[in-house]
Amino acid sequence: MTHTSDRIEDLLQTGVRDEVYPGAVWAVGDADGIQASGAVGLLDPDHPDEPMRLDTVFDVASLTKILAVWSTIGTLVEEGKLQLHTPLGTFWDEVAGHPLARATAHHLLTHTAGLPLRANLKNLYGTDPQDIRDGVLHETLHRRPGEAVEYTDRAALVLGYLAEYLSGHSLDQSATDRIWHPLGMTRTRFGPLPIAEADRCAPTEYDETTATHLKGTAHDYSARLLQGVCGIAGAFSVLDDLAVFLRHMLAPTPAAFGFTWIKDSLRIHTGALAPARGLFWHPAPGTDPAQDIWVHYGFTGTGMWISPAQSRWAVLLTNKIRLTRDRDPLTEIRNAFRASAFVTHGTNAADE
Repeated sequence: MTHTSDRIEDLLQTGVRDEVYPGAVWAVGDADGIQASGAVGLLDPDHPDEPMRLDTVFDVASLTKILAVWSTIGTLVEEGKLQLHTPLGTFWDEVAGHPLARATAHHLLTHTAGLPLRANLKNLYGTDPQDIRDGVLHETLHRRPGEAVEYTDRAALVLGYLAEYLSGHSLDQSATDRIWHPLGMTRTRFGPLPIAEADRCAPTEYDETTATHLKGTAHDYSARLLQGVCGIAGAFSVLDDLAVFLRHMLAPTPAAFGFTWIKDSLRIHTGALAPARGLFWHPAPGTDPAQDIWVHYGFTGTGMWISPAQSRWAVLLTNKIRLTRDRDPLTEIRNAFRASAFVTHGTNAADE
């Protein structure tokens, strides 16, 4: 692992020098835990005396979809409270009689439900959380369920609402009680964070209303609009907690959400439709599904990968959104990081 670690450190230092992000935290591990890790760069370019640290708290953005929504939905499936292919309108009163009634949880998890694409919730539905919920659940579909794969944050928002309906608890309580606390993920939670925890958080984008960069408050506007708890985004976490989560996914007998749910999620469910999707996970860019390397990204600059076939996982946490919304430079680094962390075509890309 030493050669791979050196390659990763050099790669991530280059990202700091090229101002792709202020700093980064990373780890590669297996079912036994972290095998290599490191931190490079600064927490905030305005404070050169504060280095990025292994215990830095990150706004994980869309990783919330995995840490809270996908995992909680998995427990509901395993408990028999949710059948993935049953139309939502047959058991969920809130959507009965509305266009979303024709879709299924499986459609939502594969981004084939035909939901409208990205939209400004405030402009469409106002600022009241109940009005937003009603608006999202009653909205006209963009196309017929199952017709096409089209990524939209709304899928996670709807699944978060579905989890609340089936569990009888808010999404943050369900994720905490069903996933985070059982796994010992003691520093993973929805924001806004307490002041002491926010002080150790990597800052994200500049907020004109406070005239500061956001720290401990979700960067995602939808999450802020919904008081911090949202299926789209809003969770904060640290490297060690994400390592616990991914290590759990490789365990022979996962306790929080089971082996069957994990195995079923990490396979293609979209048939001939493109791009290929599992259940909220998707094949890592630059790999074939047969290589069994799956990924999920967060807009703030976060990402995590897992491969059951290789019994390996990887995490890369950055706050690139502190510097830019441009995705391309980080995309190149993510792909190179994945190539160094995993074996592809029988050869470790870091050794080619």
